[in-house]
Amino acid sequence: MSKIAEISIFLSFLGLWLTSFLKNETQVFVGFILILSFGISHGANDLLIIKKIRNENSTSYWKMLSIYIGTILIAILLFSFISWLVLLLFIIASGYHFGEQHWEKKIFTKQKIFHLLFQTNYGLLILLLLLHFHDEEVLKIIYGITDILISKDLLTISFVTSCFLQIVFFCYASYQSRMFQRNLIKELFYLIMFVIIFKVGSLIWGFTVYFIFWHSIPSLCDQIKFLYGDISFKNFKLFCQSALPYWIISMFGVVISYIYLREYKIFDSIFFTFLAAITFPHVIVIERMYNKLNKKTE
Repeated sequence: MSKIAEISIFLSFLGLWLTSFLKNETQVFVGFILILSFGISHGANDLLIIKKIRNENSTSYWKMLSIYIGTILIAILLFSFISWLVLLLFIIASGYHFGEQHWEKKIFTKQKIFHLLFQTNYGLLILLLLLHFHDEEVLKIIYGITDILISKDLLTISFVTSCFLQIVFFCYASYQSRMFQRNLIKELFYLIMFVIIFKVGSLIWGFTVYFIFWHSIPSLCDQIKFLYGDISFKNFKLFCQSALPYWIISMFGVVISYIYLREYKIFDSIFFTFLAAITFPHVIVIERMYNKLNKKTE
């Protein structure tokens, strides 16, 4: 078990322990603070990663930057007309991104299609697990964003389907790889831990524990390794310094929108559009980063 995994487990149980003392309102407040700090920070250095990739690739930096900005603009434009589609794509992209982060260093098969499906379904399972325990709140949020009323049955069917697929994937991976067999108990332990945390905590708190401790912090470590070669306090400072301007711009936009639009339904739409718009290109950048890291190890 890696040190990062050990830290994530410790912080997760700390988060679980805190649910006994923090009211739901406090959980939401602390959760948003963590999401807007570590969460957004872990994606604030995308442009620096693009520049690093460009130095090792013939692809033009400006071409990659144009794709990055263009993806954001397309997401915003699509949300204005078909918000339900952006929401669906956002969930799928987030599922792949979460699964990729968790399993990227645990490659147990060279079948790329299977690995892609495995990663995506695993990330979706995490999201659907969280949504399953807070379905009423989730349905209200979806309705507030898209004006579409979704039944609980659809969430349940999606969750059960994802569970079934993951069982199939686990069985196949165990058959294909002894390495996977050795790690299966550990991975099942992680899932059981997520079940407990998602069940006991609020929607925002459960998402915060997973997103920050199991995704953002490990992703920050991977990005620091990619950009500076190794993880150290010095390199962490360099990462934060380079990310600070983009983080400040993002926070300024969120705060201004909240001040002027908090009383209106439009704020929810704008905040979700902001998250979705920056998530899509971030997923692309990180996927390219992992491709570079994998080529170096081959």
